[in-house]
Amino acid sequence: MRKAFITPTKYVQGEDELLNLGYFVKTFGDKALLIGDPFALNLVKDKLEETQKKWGIELVYADGFEGECCRSVITKLQSQAKEAGCTCTIGLGGGKAIDTSKCVAAGTNLIICPTIAATDAPTSHSAVVYTDDHEFEDYAYFKQSPSVVMIDTNVIVTAPTRFLVSGMGDALATFFEARANVRSCSNVNAGLPCGANRAEGTMLGYGTDASYALATLCYENLKKYGVLAKVACDNEQITPAFEKIVETNILLSGLGFESSGLAAAHAIVDGMTLLPAHHDFFHGEMVAFCTICQLVLENAPKEELLEVIDFCIAVGLPVSLADMNSEDVDDELLLKVAEKACIPDESIHNMPFPVTAQATASAIKVASQIGAARKKELNLPK
Repeated sequence: MRKAFITPTKYVQGEDELLNLGYFVKTFGDKALLIGDPFALNLVKDKLEETQKKWGIELVYADGFEGECCRSVITKLQSQAKEAGCTCTIGLGGGKAIDTSKCVAAGTNLIICPTIAATDAPTSHSAVVYTDDHEFEDYAYFKQSPSVVMIDTNVIVTAPTRFLVSGMGDALATFFEARANVRSCSNVNAGLPCGANRAEGTMLGYGTDASYALATLCYENLKKYGVLAKVACDNEQITPAFEKIVETNILLSGLGFESSGLAAAHAIVDGMTLLPAHHDFFHGEMVAFCTICQLVLENAPKEELLEVIDFCIAVGLPVSLADMNSEDVDDELLLKVAEKACIPDESIHNMPFPVTAQATASAIKVASQIGAARKKELNLPK
């Protein structure tokens, strides 16, 4: 049996960690191409200047990155890096900057510096590529994960709490999707080489015990520390609980999803992009509700379902269509959402039983009703 596990070479997390960025650049040379969101770059400009002076390196700011990961930008930045003699690439900011840096580096020397803990993408060896018109184009897989993932908790804690909570929503699915993959003996993407795709089944592999253990710890940490971390972030305070959840959102969830696999939750998120209101919500917020949908779909025990719903309510994640401004969605659109979630290549087919669009639509509708009823039971606003 072929098993696969993939991880960054190094993960570092701490206060003012960006001051050590130059040290890691130095391991590859003395010049790095820096791809970053303008807002994020301005936020940490003093630290970037200080690390250059401290370690004697040069950061070459990417010319032409305007917030989209598309092939024309990737090609342009690869040329800039070559002409400038850069020996590594740095992705600093949110998801688009991180994905662009992965594509520019193409599986070589890469340092990822997230400024928010909203998703588990920083550790992965994959990226999402869009067209110049901002439409989804393809997924890209590289020969290895980032060389370094560096988390400056002083930066993360100053971001709006909604980002951290969204990251908890993304992390929430990790254990339940991993469990589904274990039960169904499904392949995971960790074994994919650069340029491969899931059709090349012999280059995939099953998840490892290590990845499932990390996915399990991911859920345990959310339950123990999620609410405490939210309060800390509300007050811009770095506490042990906050540090636990940053690690959970980025490292545990990242390793867990990539080496243990996705299932119904993320597939239903893809379907819910058909909802008019989906643009108003972060990825992790949608994942949280869709995790509840997966639990209904698999007929999970009532105690487990309510535990997940209560967690979402406690930290402020959506538990119903009403929470996602979609309470008026009719059955016809809901079925289209489900049909999109059930296309042949979607991860929903990693569930340990056959899944149909009608069953998925029913699960979404019932999950929403259960979530709304639970809020009513707790005397909370709709």
